[in-house]
Amino acid sequence: MSGIPNSMFLLILLLLLLNSGQTAFCHTKGLKPGKSMGNNQQILPPPVNSTRTQFSEQQFLKWVKFVGRLKHSVFKPAKNKLFPSFTLTVDKNPVTGDFTSIQDAVDSLPFINVVRVLIKVHAGVYTEKVSIPPLKSFITIEGAGAEKTIVQWGDTAQTPGPRGQPMGTYASATFAVNSPFFIAKNITFKNTTPVPAPGAAGKQAVAFRISADTATFLGCRFLGAQDTLYDHLGRHYYKDCYIEGSVDFIFGNGLSLFEGCHVHAIAQYTGALTAQGRSSLLQDTGFSFVNCKVTGSGALYLGRAWGPFSRVVFAYTYMDDIIIPKGWYNWGDPTRELTVFYGQYKCTGPGASFAGRVAWSRELTDEEAKPFLSLSYIDGSEWVKLEI
Repeated sequence: MSGIPNSMFLLILLLLLLNSGQTAFCHTKGLKPGKSMGNNQQILPPPVNSTRTQFSEQQFLKWVKFVGRLKHSVFKPAKNKLFPSFTLTVDKNPVTGDFTSIQDAVDSLPFINVVRVLIKVHAGVYTEKVSIPPLKSFITIEGAGAEKTIVQWGDTAQTPGPRGQPMGTYASATFAVNSPFFIAKNITFKNTTPVPAPGAAGKQAVAFRISADTATFLGCRFLGAQDTLYDHLGRHYYKDCYIEGSVDFIFGNGLSLFEGCHVHAIAQYTGALTAQGRSSLLQDTGFSFVNCKVTGSGALYLGRAWGPFSRVVFAYTYMDDIIIPKGWYNWGDPTRELTVFYGQYKCTGPGASFAGRVAWSRELTDEEAKPFLSLSYIDGSEWVKLEI
């Protein structure tokens, strides 16, 4: 570098930066506005003869195609640790376990946990409220079978908190996880609050809340009524799980794949399966249900538009006759019909007919459905390993 004056070097560097690639990714699989989408697909101003809605639709479909071609993750690479460094046991009998409660086992770990820890929870009903803090990563909770190992509690949104005020939906969770790389296997998470009367206030009662990235659930059960599973944020994989509830019983703003799961409604009258909370076009979140089964009682919406850009897809899923023909509800806000993404792909069963669906839902083509059908939807090849 000694032969080049500093000013000349800075000029060359500036020119290189100005002529570098045009594509710029955000922390989602979408793109920052005003940048190239690759393959010379530019985000241009809408044509004169095109409405904003039509233009948005065209750009979104280009985005769907682009996501399907991605060969890498735009999330930070997920470096999971799969094999446990040590194992703890929880048993109702102190003679046969290291701890008698799950929370005690979690509390025994270092403030910052950096190795995989397996907590084996023996058969029994554990009536306790459990919270895993943000820095205790790499925890596996494994039961003796979802029918045999049950963690339960009964808080609701209106339950008084530490200061006497209602604790709210977020804090009502029986089991709350705030750290990444969590794994749960063969265990039941339950909120014991009964199905509330229609229109009852403050009865949201979360059985499980996941508020961190890269979580895996294998053969688990989530039991509750209103707001059973709070899929709050992060990428999550649910495999062969059973999820039961009445209203909005899978909700939140995670990027989550549900594969081979049984979703069962216990609504007395009218209920809703999902309430996905995506609030921006740039957020890479949404729920995808693949090879699942929807059964139960009452009349059920597939989802309600909790977020204005709510995104939910059902593919290869059996739907019982409890599904309301319209399928989806706009949360009382017609403007959300222009921005949500609700789709079906090759679903079966008496409730799967697309004929009566709302006009603002989609029956997906092969190309449109492809990005939602496999682990690549959640970058799962980096961190989901089923042989653990």
